[in-house]
Amino acid sequence: MGTVYQRVLLKLSGEALMGSLGYGIDPAVVQGIAQEVAEVVATGIQIAIVVGGGNIFRGVKAASKGMDRATADYVGMIATVMNAITLQDALEQAGVPTRVQSAIAMQEVAEPYIRRRAIRHLEKNRVVIFGAGSGNPFFTTDTTAALRAAEIDAEVIFKATKVDGIYDSDPEKNPQAKRYHSLTYGEVLAQDLRVMDSTAIALCKENNIPIIVFNLSVSGNIRKAVTGEKIGTIVGGCNEPSRS
Repeated sequence: MGTVYQRVLLKLSGEALMGSLGYGIDPAVVQGIAQEVAEVVATGIQIAIVVGGGNIFRGVKAASKGMDRATADYVGMIATVMNAITLQDALEQAGVPTRVQSAIAMQEVAEPYIRRRAIRHLEKNRVVIFGAGSGNPFFTTDTTAALRAAEIDAEVIFKATKVDGIYDSDPEKNPQAKRYHSLTYGEVLAQDLRVMDSTAIALCKENNIPIIVFNLSVSGNIRKAVTGEKIGTIVGGCNEPSRS
């Protein structure tokens, strides 16, 4: 198994953890993710993870129904810590030393986010899971992924989703939708493709961090992506869009 990266950031949505369930966490899905991450860690690649909280609570949705937006976002951040601790347990059971760092102080269950400590954990081949988003309301966990990737000098962001890349239209609604092999940051913003929010894309562009979007539900895809196989869609480092 060849490797092309030394340090990567994996972005997992909260929805990915619930599998086919309508709410919450599917233990089988979490265990599957942990096994794939364990395979990658065994090759010597350093992995940091940012996990969302949409399987438990979505701040934007709650705010749209009348809840104060900042309050709703804080609740969503706490939900991400629940997911992070669950994922930590699965990784530890898979034999992978793991640390959760929270941007909101929860000293009984997680370390505070400290950049230099996170990097030191990675250097010791521990997986670091960043919980509680950026610690600030009005920012998504996608933006957190871009921010943390820049802070820890990650070479790439892997965004694991429910589809196998970025399309020119919704593939679930349009059977003729075409998948892009590659896009520039500017094209993603100009076409409003919404693979990540605009703040996250801008951060990645400013720090020259490529984003690879791939399907999490296909077994083995985390390993394939992180070890350099060409799957999904890559954003950044290209001049012309390429479609399949």
